[in-house]
Amino acid sequence: MRFSHKHLLGIEPLAPHEITMILDLAERYVDLNRGHAKHGDALTGLTQINMFFENSTRTQASFELAGMRLGADVMNMSMQASSIKKGETLIDTALTLNAMHPDLLVVRHPHSGAVDLLAQKVNCAVLNAGDGRHEHPTQALLDALTIRRAKGRLHRLSVAICGDIAHSRVARSNILLLGKMENRVKLIGPPTLMPSGIAEFGVEVYQDMAEGLQDVDVVMMLRLQKERMDGGFIPSEREYYHRYGLDAQKLAHAKPDAIVMHPGPMNRGVEIDGTIADDINRSVIQEQVEMGVAVRMAAMDILARNLRATPQEVMA
Repeated sequence: MRFSHKHLLGIEPLAPHEITMILDLAERYVDLNRGHAKHGDALTGLTQINMFFENSTRTQASFELAGMRLGADVMNMSMQASSIKKGETLIDTALTLNAMHPDLLVVRHPHSGAVDLLAQKVNCAVLNAGDGRHEHPTQALLDALTIRRAKGRLHRLSVAICGDIAHSRVARSNILLLGKMENRVKLIGPPTLMPSGIAEFGVEVYQDMAEGLQDVDVVMMLRLQKERMDGGFIPSEREYYHRYGLDAQKLAHAKPDAIVMHPGPMNRGVEIDGTIADDINRSVIQEQVEMGVAVRMAAMDILARNLRATPQEVMA
């Protein structure tokens, strides 16, 4: 089966077999990354440009490392000091980049839809590293790989996503992916942090952690997106932690072997108790970081194969 997309802009367009294809290839890259020789040649001769209009540590570093390990020429563009700050439009930036003939363009942008607009204006493959409140597809894929490795499967699990759902592109991408793979998805959070109409996504919505966490296999905590909040969404961080922060008492409602996840960066004592975050028997947060490099290697490898395919292979 072929991967039928030129870009990776979101989870929404992906079929379940395409999700599985990326995860299966990522499994091979996990083994490569754990070996002594951590280099492949899937991107040899290709140029990768990372454009991050928002600050990032984990995502940018893992994309950079993924490209380097696969042999790409990797360039990071400092968008804080870019021509966009001098008034250049996003489309003009795209046209300038196009003239440089990159093969892979990794973009994070604060506005939903901006990455899709760039993808329409360039000839290379574009990977969405997060756009506004829209999607963060590689985060959902690395979360899926983490779950599959911990639970032995990625279907018919009960997954709770807790916290700031309204502002989270991570939540949206995970809801889409987990739904495609036939999982039961529970959303837990205060009404102020729950998007209107979210139940139409086929999820269950809870305001009480004890009720929502009952017998779940996976507990996925989310960061409070303070930079996207323009009002009083929570009374205080102390009150938020009391009601929605994950601690041992709340986690006890989940299954005894439930795993705990967080996309990072964590606000300890606000979204999650530090003891839970560091519990090697429950927390897979560090595994998520490791899976991020492997998933991004797999995603760029698959898109590069399409770049190198002949017209006859594309039509096949």
